[in-house]
Amino acid sequence: MRTIVKGLIAGAAGTSALNVASYLDMVVRGRAASSTPEQAVDRLARRADVNLGEGEQAENRKQALGALLGYGTGAGAALGYALLTARRRPPWPVGVVALTALAMLGSNGPLTALGVTDPREWPPSSWVSDVIPHLAYGITAYAAYAVMDG
Repeated sequence: MRTIVKGLIAGAAGTSALNVASYLDMVVRGRAASSTPEQAVDRLARRADVNLGEGEQAENRKQALGALLGYGTGAGAALGYALLTARRRPPWPVGVVALTALAMLGSNGPLTALGVTDPREWPPSSWVSDVIPHLAYGITAYAAYAVMDG
């Protein structure tokens, strides 16, 4: 149980860092928030035949559910890491890369599978917008987990 709790706490810390990095990038470059989480929610709702409402109400639900999917991804990536490394924590570079990769796969994998995005077609600026916040996630989640691990 302790491993699960540590993983979830590390995921929450990492997700907070990812959000801060994303918002700072939006401020610096003056870019809008990504609409891919809302698009994913829309496609999932259609596939599951779930009615999210009409008009503004539906758009607000998509936005909220998209954000919640992000929190779930962050929690899941760190939880997976915690379970995989419960017996032996890897050195920090390996752990940071593993957590970063788990978070990127957890977010971009489903988006790609749903046809919302295709990372093979991203320009360099999109990769920067994706890698840097996920790296902030990986560093912070690893540090949080390491601190709790003693």
